[in-house]
Amino acid sequence: MRGYVPPDPETSVSGTHYAIIQAPHRNRQRFPAGIVEIVEDPETAIRQAKDQANCHAAQVLGPSKSSEGQYLYYLIEWLDSPGPT
Repeated sequence: MRGYVPPDPETSVSGTHYAIIQAPHRNRQRFPAGIVEIVEDPETAIRQAKDQANCHAAQVLGPSKSSEGQYLYYLIEWLDSPGPT
């Protein structure tokens, strides 16, 4: 995956997660940790995202620390059907 900070292979800090991303648009590939809510499974992510405005279910990789010191999650795939951007 181009453009992401790879997770540390010696630790389990970063990993693949199901999440709800609170963002008005779906045109980004990375998201600050403050707008990402990790959930247990894809069904939960889809169900909870439908109940909230500007929220989208996704599978993400992270967290990774950027060169600016922010914690980021990288989009693997959207789990819900695409809505208006």
